[in-house]
Amino acid sequence: MNKPIQVSISVVIPAYNGESYLADAIESVLAQSLQPEEIIIVDDGSTDTTPAIIRRYAPRVRYIQQGNSGTAAARNNGVKSANGFFLAFLDQDDLWEPPKLEMQMNAIRQNTIADVIFTHLQQFYSPELPAETMANIFCPEKSEPGYLPSAMLIKREALFRVGLFECQWQIGEWTNWFVRAKEAGLKIQTLPEVLVKRRLHCGNKGLLQRNRRAEYAQILKASLDRRRAKGDI
Repeated sequence: MNKPIQVSISVVIPAYNGESYLADAIESVLAQSLQPEEIIIVDDGSTDTTPAIIRRYAPRVRYIQQGNSGTAAARNNGVKSANGFFLAFLDQDDLWEPPKLEMQMNAIRQNTIADVIFTHLQQFYSPELPAETMANIFCPEKSEPGYLPSAMLIKREALFRVGLFECQWQIGEWTNWFVRAKEAGLKIQTLPEVLVKRRLHCGNKGLLQRNRRAEYAQILKASLDRRRAKGDI
């Protein structure tokens, strides 16, 4: 007889100077039809009103402070503090649709060998963006598979099988982790439903640090080197 699937979800939100959008992100978690066991917000040394916003939600959220160390370190800090059998991540400027966690857990129940469940996502322009800024930021009209942290629900043991997020990458910490997850053979399922909204705004890290995009080439080269060393290619 199959063991029942444990429903124990920890949500980790890394935050840095997130006063503009963080409350909306938190509210989208609190509106979930399946509530997580805990919501952990890791403040990465914010200098704005982020700490005050987080404290407004106590005790429904657990607040962790750290010196400014980057998104990867904040996610790792949250993961190490989490108690859930499953882990979900939400970026401070993204939003979840109310049934996200419930639909992902239903998928896990139906496909018990899956290690990680992604959803589709829809990108959108943040309402305050002026028209001239929108013209310089591409926003796809159609939804797409959301291979990003905000769209992921993962078994805790599967994440540790891959390892934590590597902190040396400024904008490529997620790409690096996802490449390593593929190398580790994680079983991935992607739901067709649009359950995440990804906000496009002037503070998006990928837009602010375009000069660091060479990191992606370094990440892919490192992956090829690892696979060659193992004889996979």
